[in-house]
Amino acid sequence: MTSEGRTMGAQGTVFDIGYRSYGGPREGRNRSRLAIYKDGLRGALGLGRGGRAKILPWFFIILLGGIGLVFALFAGLAYQLAGSGAADALNLPSHSDFNGIASIIFFVFAAVCAPELLCPDRREGVINLYLVRPITGTDYVLSRWLAFFTVMLGVAWLPQTVLLIGLAMGDSDPVAYLRVNWLDVPRYLAAGAAFAAYTTSLAMLVASFTTRRAYASVFLVGLFVISTPFTTALAMELDDSSAGRWISMFNLSNIPVHLNDLIFGEVSDVTRPAPARQFPPSVLVAWYFLWTVAPVAILWRRYRRLTP
Repeated sequence: MTSEGRTMGAQGTVFDIGYRSYGGPREGRNRSRLAIYKDGLRGALGLGRGGRAKILPWFFIILLGGIGLVFALFAGLAYQLAGSGAADALNLPSHSDFNGIASIIFFVFAAVCAPELLCPDRREGVINLYLVRPITGTDYVLSRWLAFFTVMLGVAWLPQTVLLIGLAMGDSDPVAYLRVNWLDVPRYLAAGAAFAAYTTSLAMLVASFTTRRAYASVFLVGLFVISTPFTTALAMELDDSSAGRWISMFNLSNIPVHLNDLIFGEVSDVTRPAPARQFPPSVLVAWYFLWTVAPVAILWRRYRRLTP
C-alpha cells in the first residue's frame, strides 16, 4: 500500500447509527406461508389497492349474489301465491340448478382474478424475494393455490347461502322448510368446493405460463367459452356414439357440472343434452379428478425447483 493510501485509510470513520440484530420471535416457515396466503387473498379481491383493482372481482361477486337473491325472490313469490312446494311445481331454479346456470360466471371470475396471484410476482421479480430461504417454491405455490381456492369457495357458497335463506324465509314455515331440505346444505357446500377446486387448478396452471395477466385471462376465457359450442356441435354430429360421448367429455364447462349433478342426484338443464351424461358416475368422477389433480401436479412441478 502506498503512503497516500495509508493516509486515506487512517482518515476513515465508523459511525454507529443504531443497527441491531432481530431479537423477536422467529415463527418459521408457517408464518411465511400464512403471509403469502393472506397476500394472495388480498390480491385476488383487490384489497389494499386502488379502486380499479376492486371493480372486476367485486362485480362478479355481487353479480353471483344477485342471481341467488333473484332466484330466492321468485321462489318466495311462488310460495306466497301458490303455497309450499310451488317452486318445485313451477320448476323454478333450485340449489342443484344454480351451479350449472352460474358456471360460466365462475369461470370468467377465475380467469380474471387468478392471474393476479402469480403473474405480477414473476414479471416484477418479486418471487425471488419470496423464495429466499426457508420458503421454497412448493410453499409459495401451495399458499397461492389455497388463497385463490378460499376466494372461489366464498364465491361459490355465498349465492347458494343467499338462495337458502331466501327459500326458507319465503316459506310459510321456515323451520319446517329447513328440516325437510337440510340435505341441500352439505350438497351445495360439496358442489361448491368441487367447482372451486376445478376452476382454481386450471386457472392457476394457465397463469403460471405467462407473466402477463391479460394473456392468461383471455386464454382461460377462450378455453372455457369456446370448448362448449365446439364440443357440443361435434358431439351432436356423432349422435350418441362412443366418440360423441368422449368428445362431449372435453366440454370443460360441463366437467364440474356433471359432478354437481351426481352430488344432488338430479340432472341440470346444462348437462341434460350432453352425451357425456350417459357415462357411468365412476367415469365422470374420475374425469373430474383428472382435470383437477393433473393441473395441480403440473403447477407444483413448475414451481418446486425455483430458486432465487
